[in-house]
Amino acid sequence: MQKAPNITFKFIYLHLYLPLCYCRCDKMAPKYDDDEMIDEVEHHIDDEAFEGGKTTARYANNSDAPLAETNFKVLMELTGSADAEGRPGLDLVMVLDISGSMKKKDRIEHMKTASKFVVKKLSPIDRLSVIKFSTHAERLCPLRQMTLDAQSDIESLISELHTEYKTNMTEALEEALRVIHDRRLNKGRQVAIMFMSDGEPNPSNADGSQAHIEDVPVYTFGLGQDTDHEVLQNIASRSKNATFSTITDVAGDTETSNLSVAFSQCLAGLLSIVVEDLTLTITPQKGSSRIVNVSAGRYKPNEPITPEEPVTLSFGNLYSKEIRNNLVNLVLEEVKKPKGTDILEFTYSYKRNEFASTKENPEVLMEETRQNTAEKMKQARVQADANNLSGAQATINEAQNDLKKVDVDQSDPKMQSLEAELAQFLKYLETPEIYAKLGRAFALASELSHSLQRFAARGDPNELRLFATDAMDNVLQQVKEYTKNPADYKVPTPAEDAALIKQTNDDAKKVDDPVKVITGALSVHLGDVIQSLQAIQEIINKYR
Repeated sequence: MQKAPNITFKFIYLHLYLPLCYCRCDKMAPKYDDDEMIDEVEHHIDDEAFEGGKTTARYANNSDAPLAETNFKVLMELTGSADAEGRPGLDLVMVLDISGSMKKKDRIEHMKTASKFVVKKLSPIDRLSVIKFSTHAERLCPLRQMTLDAQSDIESLISELHTEYKTNMTEALEEALRVIHDRRLNKGRQVAIMFMSDGEPNPSNADGSQAHIEDVPVYTFGLGQDTDHEVLQNIASRSKNATFSTITDVAGDTETSNLSVAFSQCLAGLLSIVVEDLTLTITPQKGSSRIVNVSAGRYKPNEPITPEEPVTLSFGNLYSKEIRNNLVNLVLEEVKKPKGTDILEFTYSYKRNEFASTKENPEVLMEETRQNTAEKMKQARVQADANNLSGAQATINEAQNDLKKVDVDQSDPKMQSLEAELAQFLKYLETPEIYAKLGRAFALASELSHSLQRFAARGDPNELRLFATDAMDNVLQQVKEYTKNPADYKVPTPAEDAALIKQTNDDAKKVDDPVKVITGALSVHLGDVIQSLQAIQEIINKYR
């Protein structure tokens, strides 16, 4: 038996750039160039592009492979660092539905509560503008720097909101885009739109489909069962790497209290951006490997894949400790005799063995399972849309059975979240009425979340935590306390959040090194022991 050759993966390409300025394509005079300029705060953004940055990369794959030509999979994982210090300032536009249907179940009051939580969480490096819409859209305030005075002023504006007429989503989106495009201060700043609605576009051509949102993230939130969930999912999907969240009655909570949760989770991500315009390039080595495809959901290669040419994927921004998984499917060329061969530009090695095991690497298998589960849910949604509810149920049952057969740790949080997601969707497929009211919105939100590998609230957001970051988990606990007593609960500032996360990470590092955990205590006790021994020695010497 020949000794298998070592094959070294050489290098990881990571390109991180600061955000481009958003520019208007028309020649109209800016309407909303009255955005407040930022006062001096302790914050710095480098104007130059940088490489590496606040991200780490790792891989997972089988440790060996046959000498004959074979298919091979590599999981390439990019993770944002835990340190969100020095994040870019955020220019956020909140777009709030005040149509007549917002009277139901006191939705408008709960929307006010959820919106005020957002206001309280922003810091002086951030700016906020608020737009209300019904038949027409109206900007309530320009982009204002989030000082304490500005927070108080905007909370008062939100408190005064009342319901009006129809639901013109197009005009609302166009108004939000004007706020962003007309800004005077835009260099080195992140932008986002949070768009909330509880109804269908009225008139029907006011669904936002004509708004040019491709370069702006528009996070959409569908409140209640009567929302046109597909319209909101399409808006988020057409925008730049944003999710659609659906908020309905689950787990005994009111749909409107879950709106606060959904808002908070979205904001927690936006306030913990650690890298921007993240790009990954994967290069095969001629004569050693060929790239078949790279699977990363919505993040597609910039150009059609040519097997022997580099493949580049762009991921946009990355939150603190947020992960982007990439499944690289290769064909490894036949090896005639043992030799070292470079096959991809990563830094690690593996062995090709003539009698290699065909069992997949657990992490690779876990990611492949997640992608397959997401695809099954999409198939079930298409079947249900075609009134084939029994077929959709069978597809989800098949996905559940597939999960049980996967050779990975069934207690893995990812597995548990996938199981919970399938179980919730299956409940929503019980009758056509339940599917129409809850199931379709749930499926649409899940599809975009899985595709972007980014958290979105749907179903029970306390149970479905796939892609949630530490910052989101932290804010989830805060918003639960806040919604219990909005008047008295003191919402922690972003600085306090950062300090808590830093302390948590420091504690985790100590636990990783058990010697550090006990070093201090050992030092104290050893000092006491030495002193006692010295005292005993003095007594012995005295009475000799």
